[in-house]
Amino acid sequence: MSTTLHSEIMNDLLKLAVESGASDIVVKSNKPGYLRLGGRLRPVEMDPISHEHADAWVTEHVPAVFRTNWEKDGQCDFAYAATEVGRFRVNGFHQRGTVSIVFRHIKSRPPTFEELKIESEVLIKLSQSKDGILLICGATGSGKSSTMAAMMNWINQNMDKHIVTIEDPIEYTFSDDKSVFQQREIGIDVPSFEMAIKSVLRQNPDIILIGEMRDKETFETAISAAETGHLVFSTMHAATVAQSLTRLFEFFPPEQIAQARRQIAGSLRGFICQKLIPAMEGGGRFAAHEILVADTTVRNLILEGQNDKIQQLLESSGDSMSKSFNKDLYRLIKEGKISKADGLRFSPNPPALEMNLKGIFFKT
Repeated sequence: MSTTLHSEIMNDLLKLAVESGASDIVVKSNKPGYLRLGGRLRPVEMDPISHEHADAWVTEHVPAVFRTNWEKDGQCDFAYAATEVGRFRVNGFHQRGTVSIVFRHIKSRPPTFEELKIESEVLIKLSQSKDGILLICGATGSGKSSTMAAMMNWINQNMDKHIVTIEDPIEYTFSDDKSVFQQREIGIDVPSFEMAIKSVLRQNPDIILIGEMRDKETFETAISAAETGHLVFSTMHAATVAQSLTRLFEFFPPEQIAQARRQIAGSLRGFICQKLIPAMEGGGRFAAHEILVADTTVRNLILEGQNDKIQQLLESSGDSMSKSFNKDLYRLIKEGKISKADGLRFSPNPPALEMNLKGIFFKT
């Protein structure tokens, strides 16, 4: 098989994706490529990509350190740079005996809040925390990494910090401005996630970015870092603040829950949960946020195990920087940025949002 042929096929597809503004590219053997545009998957008018071409592409481009994963486990994650096209996060895997590949386009320059069309006041306030843990949460494809990158970008432009990132793989590359970045990619710069986590506190960071809060050991390291004066950013797969809190406590066995409450209440600075909602006009999407800022009231509720009251706090109409998804969906609908139908579709509590739109709000 011609090496040039399968590389040309894939690079042409990736170039089309970037020119079209696609966030993701899905390749399934013996099917045409698919692009995710505005959250929707669209087929590309092209000849099917054979299993042989897909397999040859991964075999050629997977870094040597991940080759064993590909050959033994049948799946691998790595970064790929297509000349004059861009960088991509790649997941290759087998399904029903054939090869599939999913690409995520990684922008070469970290985004700004303005480019992401998100309200920045609370995010900037949280970015200035001197220590603690900040978690950006949402489903896959909800823009968590972009929002976290925008916060890092703001810090880089406005604060003199030493920032160490642990990523698998690196998503956005930062050029030092006022801050100094050390970006460590698992498998390339450090053999394992566990080793990177264990060594990060010896690298004199002010801020630590952990690509994903994946297990108890990672979270305990984050708590340890927060308790010793570091600010830790990370992402987590959880749809709402309530789910996020539940996920954190699931890291701990029952006998450690009381201690976990004290540690989480002391170290948590906030949750930023995000969904992307189709724009009313002109395509694209707007981010809706549910934000919990861990003030004294929130910390006390966590200490007392009254997580259910936190949702009531988010829904209340006080002056707190915290807000529920419904509050932000209400704003986006009223500003004409998203449709009422989409707001209700993405709302975790559509009947309550319907009441809000009629002028009825819950007060604590």
